[in-house]
This record gives sequence, structure tokens and C-alpha cells, in this order.
Amino acid sequence: MIEITEKEISLDEMIKRARSRDAGAMVTFLGTVRDDGIERMEVEAFREAAQAELEAIREEAMSRFHLIEAEVVHRTGSLAVGESILAIVCSAAHRDEAFSGCRYIIEELKKRAPLWKKELGENGGCWVGQT
Repeated sequence: MIEITEKEISLDEMIKRARSRDAGAMVTFLGTVRDDGIERMEVEAFREAAQAELEAIREEAMSRFHLIEAEVVHRTGSLAVGESILAIVCSAAHRDEAFSGCRYIIEELKKRAPLWKKELGENGGCWVGQT
């Protein structure tokens, strides 16, 4: 399942959906807004394109790493320090597959998905990845 939402992420629900009798491993990743001297972060997405790209990345990971399930939820909107931005849950028969699949999804998402983050603080804002 792929979801782009402004709602808080429920890691418990994602884990429930990814569980399987055939899975011997389940890996979770939760990305949060870290305190880099910012007050909050604005996350934007070209929703339709991001959804399609995340689906493609998920399918690649499922096939390449023999995942049983992969769940990806990415937040948009205004997020405070400490809030969740991204959650990934991968289940597989073995831990190496689950870890590798999870890492692949996050790395490809950062390269390919049309999602943008702007850090906001008392001195204004700056888009992440731009100087």
C-alpha cells in the first residue's frame, strides 16, 4: 500500500497489514522532522506523480528483494519537530531481504519521487537540497 497524506502515520496499522504467516522478518523505518534549528517543516508533493512513482518503487522492491509486503506512507503539510514524515514497513521471509527492500525504497524515493521539504525557522525558510 502506498499513501500520501496529511494525517498522522499509524505504524501499528501498517505493521498489521504487512504481517504474513510466510514472513520471518519485518523491518520498519520511521523518518521524523529533526531539530536542525528549525521550527517546522513544510512538505509538498505533486500527488499524482508521487503516488505513481512510489508505486513503481514499491513494485521494484517487491520483485527485487522477494518482499511479501511493502507499505509506504509519506506525509505532506506543515510538520513540527519530532513529527513523522515517512514510514516504510517491509516483510519478507528473511531479514536481509526485508532490510534491503526497506533501504531500496527510501533511497529510490529520495532520488525519484516529486516530494519537496522546506525547513522553516526564525530566519525564514530554505528548501532542503537547495543552497
